Amino acid sequence: MNSSLEAMEPRRGRPRKFGAASRAITLTLPEEVIAALDAVDHDLSRAVVRVTQPELGKRPHPPAELSTFGRRAVIVVNPSRMLEQRTGIVLVPLADGRALISFSESMTVARLELVLRDSMEEKGLSPEDAEIFGSIADLLRSARRAEGVELHQRNIIVLESTRPARRRTRSTAPKRRADGRPT
Repeated sequence: MNSSLEAMEPRRGRPRKFGAASRAITLTLPEEVIAALDAVDHDLSRAVVRVTQPELGKRPHPPAELSTFGRRAVIVVNPSRMLEQRTGIVLVPLADGRALISFSESMTVARLELVLRDSMEEKGLSPEDAEIFGSIADLLRSARRAEGVELHQRNIIVLESTRPARRRTRSTAPKRRADGRPT
């Protein structure tokens, strides 16, 4: 079984707090830092994770991977315009720079896997896109073949602005200092 699918296996004891490997540590922090973290999340460990998300987003990620929470997991991918264009899926951006896969009800998981495989055989994919397509298709095949794992389609809520993108003019562009940094 794929190691990322193994993380979904039911286990005894307390449920995992995070989808990734974690360990307990002891920190000594100034009271004002604790208060600031408490404003982010009452669970200080979750607050630390949320505050560090932008930094974690800078680290390279696999082209596609499972993000697990308890017995459920979603596929998280590196964004790719070609993925959206060739498959008809819509990528929903996440705070760490990756994205969730969403698609209309007419697309099925089986059809998505087939479209991914067919697209990989056609010319015109960059090596990065081919890696993303292959990683998603491999995750879907592994899940389909794994004992004790079921694939379910779920709907998600996506809010999308209907306003046209505003063109920047000299007056709406951010003001900059002489060194080029924003004011």
